[in-house]
Amino acid sequence: MDGLIPRAEALPPEAPLAMPVHPLAHRPEAPPAPHDQRMGDIRIGLRRALVFGSTIILTVFAIHEMWEVLDDARWTSLGAIMTALFGMLFFWIALSFTSALAGFLVMLHRPRAERPEAPPRGRTALLMPIYNEPVPRMEVALTALRASLDQARVAHLFDIFILSDTRDPEARAAEWGAARRLRELPGAAVYFRCREENTHRKAGNIAEWVRRFGDAYGQFLILDADSLMEAETLVAMAARMEAEPRMGLLQTLPMLHGGRTLFARLQQFAGHVYGPTLAHGLAWWTGAEGNYWGHNAMIRTRAFAEAAGLPELPGRKPFGGQIMSHDFVEAALLRRAGWQVVFDPALGGSWEEGPPTLPDLCVRDRRWCQGNLQHAAVIGAPGLHPVSRLHMAQGIFAYVSAPLWLAFLLIALMVGVQARFVRPEYFPATPVLFPQWPVIDAERALAVFAGTMALLLAPKVMGAVAFALSPEGPRRIGGQLRLLGGLVFEIILSALLSPITMVTQIRQLWAILRGRDSGWESQRRDAGAWAWREGFRFSRGHVVLGLILFAIAYAMEPMVAAWMSPVLAGLLLAPALVGWTSGEAGRAARALLETPPEARPTPVLRLAEATRLASGR
Repeated sequence: MDGLIPRAEALPPEAPLAMPVHPLAHRPEAPPAPHDQRMGDIRIGLRRALVFGSTIILTVFAIHEMWEVLDDARWTSLGAIMTALFGMLFFWIALSFTSALAGFLVMLHRPRAERPEAPPRGRTALLMPIYNEPVPRMEVALTALRASLDQARVAHLFDIFILSDTRDPEARAAEWGAARRLRELPGAAVYFRCREENTHRKAGNIAEWVRRFGDAYGQFLILDADSLMEAETLVAMAARMEAEPRMGLLQTLPMLHGGRTLFARLQQFAGHVYGPTLAHGLAWWTGAEGNYWGHNAMIRTRAFAEAAGLPELPGRKPFGGQIMSHDFVEAALLRRAGWQVVFDPALGGSWEEGPPTLPDLCVRDRRWCQGNLQHAAVIGAPGLHPVSRLHMAQGIFAYVSAPLWLAFLLIALMVGVQARFVRPEYFPATPVLFPQWPVIDAERALAVFAGTMALLLAPKVMGAVAFALSPEGPRRIGGQLRLLGGLVFEIILSALLSPITMVTQIRQLWAILRGRDSGWESQRRDAGAWAWREGFRFSRGHVVLGLILFAIAYAMEPMVAAWMSPVLAGLLLAPALVGWTSGEAGRAARALLETPPEARPTPVLRLAEATRLASGR
């Protein structure tokens, strides 16, 4: 019977490996860097100085311009707060721009991944931790992966472990049934394990595997239920891990595929066209202090066991307890112990699927929001590398920035209301040489707005140019005009969806700060259009806020309402945008947002599609 899982059949002999849990304050002694690595450290240091120096210069200049825009209003409390908020928000915009510029210049040289000539000698474990995942999707992915390994004649180098944390007996029986069908086919070995207690969620699932079986494998790779990897990429990663003994983690750049809804295809297009530029820029200046995103990454087993045992955070949920966004913390702990954490976007052959709708993305985003806010209790741990701390700070700010942007917008309106309706004191009681005219420099304000928008859009434009110059670029998706059309279409829709995401993140942040835990729910991966009624229920608060902002702006000056039109349009049209983007993409949208893997699928993507069609799923 499928529900009865024979342990001896489902698992290999155990190979225990100790994985102690240390307090965050515990600082292991990192080995000294090899002599030939020090010149590399100097080179990375110069790169960081260039990126952050440029970022600071841009930010200081922008703050000065905002200071001039406000004129005498700069000395008011509202003006001071507005300038401070602008500086904080602009810093991260400038950092994204300088990173993208670095990535753009790197991509012009068509970087290639480092691939050792010698094949790997040891065995590598491919781990797929699952929790209430759709079984047919998991089975299709693993069938394609095994077929890819078999075609490349490297199946003997890999073992696959399905690590289930599912609690429902029927769902577990279905998972075991899929595992058993896979085991009956020739190819890489497939093992299935269902934990008795699913403590510490995904991180605990992986740690339990390390403690039971880790000593048999030099490295392991994490797969999500929707992950796919090319056999060539897996072999290159395992060989590189063996060839570079100080490498603790090697992260690929997972690219989105398989999107059917308009929202999923927007994300997919953006990932293929803009993502590599930002990714190459990030890799260029992070060096051995890269980051980890929880999947499609290969990890040295002993390094992980020694350094990445996660303690519980003090206090109650949502900030205390089990570490939710464990990947950032594990990468930081590996680096603290002296292991290199490398992000290599040039590897290629790494795939995943994105959320099908904006509400589905927001459900996942809430869990990430809580996990990133938890990092406030980790970021000060002794011995962490400054770049590891920066990764955590970026994660925190990614969610804190939503209320800051709204606050900046509201304060800007208040400053405008003050200048428009409050009677000025031209001759205050204190002695002054000249009258105080509370004038806001409208022309300079427009220039600041235009400059900020240019820096926001520049990474997308640079990404599109780099994509157009690449061998897998426009020739595979219908030419330069179609690429330009897709670029404009994506920018417009993303601009309209951004205010919806901002307001949703503010609501989520407020719920977390009030003590509501996000829990642990499986995410929806299959496409399914939201009804328009559901779209309105999701976004009615957005519409109310949009009406209020429009009324205030229009009462001040119709031109102010026109200036705010991108934000107002996104909020007022939120139900229609959510409903429309949740449906299947039409023919025109599919043509504009086509990506290279759709035009010419890679081997593992072809295998996955063939498996899906053969199984009728």
